[in-house]
Amino acid sequence: MQRLEQIEVKLAAARARLILEQPFIGALVMHLPLIPAQGSWCETTATDARALYFNPRFVAKLDLRQTQFVLAHEALHCALGHFARRVHRMKRRWDVACDYAVNMLLADAGLRPPAGALLNPAWRGLSAEEIYPLISPDSDARILDLHLFDGDGTGRMGLGRGSAFPGADLEVPAANDGAAAPGELAAEAAAVAAGGGPEHASESHGPAPGLSADDLTVLWKTRMAAAAQQAARAGRLSDSWLRAVDRLIQPQLSWRFLLARFVSSVAREDYSFQRPSRREGDALLPRLSGAQTEIVVAVDTSGSIGAEELSEFAAELDSLKGQVRARLTLYACDHDLDARGPWVFESWEPFELPKELRGGGGTRFTPVFARIEEDHGRPDVLVYFTDGEGEFPEAAPDYPVIWLVKGRAPVPWGNRVQLN
Repeated sequence: MQRLEQIEVKLAAARARLILEQPFIGALVMHLPLIPAQGSWCETTATDARALYFNPRFVAKLDLRQTQFVLAHEALHCALGHFARRVHRMKRRWDVACDYAVNMLLADAGLRPPAGALLNPAWRGLSAEEIYPLISPDSDARILDLHLFDGDGTGRMGLGRGSAFPGADLEVPAANDGAAAPGELAAEAAAVAAGGGPEHASESHGPAPGLSADDLTVLWKTRMAAAAQQAARAGRLSDSWLRAVDRLIQPQLSWRFLLARFVSSVAREDYSFQRPSRREGDALLPRLSGAQTEIVVAVDTSGSIGAEELSEFAAELDSLKGQVRARLTLYACDHDLDARGPWVFESWEPFELPKELRGGGGTRFTPVFARIEEDHGRPDVLVYFTDGEGEFPEAAPDYPVIWLVKGRAPVPWGNRVQLN
């Protein structure tokens, strides 16, 4: 059997080894005070972006490398801003998506997950937002920890207030231990639980409990940037971590904005300096002149795109069509073109998808490009809505192509916009 002092030793050793082996992750973990959870509310670990709560019995069952994983797991939830990015999404489904995103990053970094951790190599490199629509709403997947990101106060969860490790003689099953000075984590957790603040907690940099979600978002972005900068200077920041940091720190533009910007750029509106008639006066002034913009839209009907996503896509295109005075031609295609198409919408007509788009077979993109060539057309832009999994033409056409891609599949040419 293992006493709580030994749990404390293991946690201190795991944090120390993370600093040495994974300095970027280790620096993030050091910002979370470690607080033992009393009662049965926390079976494993939990975080509210202010501290890390743990069940001593759960930690006792882990070896040292698995302990490193669970500490890093909680820190990454905070650093990646998962507590502020759920918005309208279902909480349980969002929590599962966040666990998949975090676990794949940590597994790729060489950390060992405990049994039952959610891992899917097919979703490697995807963000939680990109994984969310790939998870069934009735999925029975179990997350590794508790995500206390929706106003759940720790004050009502039975956390220790007078002592960091209440019940000093409590014993838990033995497990592999590291080596660290006992007493450090107990003092840290006691200071935080007692409301003393991070300045009174050993090695603690946790935020004050009163910080809002917006404050926490800024704080964790700053912490992640600083940790990445320090690791990069030491030559210890991998490309995968660098991409993850960039995705969070750099402002992310929605696919709607990117599509609108591109379509507007090809709209044929310009100033004309053509000589006016004599009745208009002697001055030669620039005036706005333009022609109708030709937009071709292709929809992948192979079954990878949901009805809700198609509806959002149609609404966005309808709005854009009116803004740039465009005629829109719609094709539906899986392995072959839908024989009922194409559907043509003039600039003054509302754009609506047909009630039923036929498909469900394999995906080829070539029929759409072949049909445009057969019709001797050269649109101002082709927008292809797809998952990117299919047969592409060997060469790019002589007109712009935007691929709105759901998933992570690459495209060989054209402008790729991430949809989900």
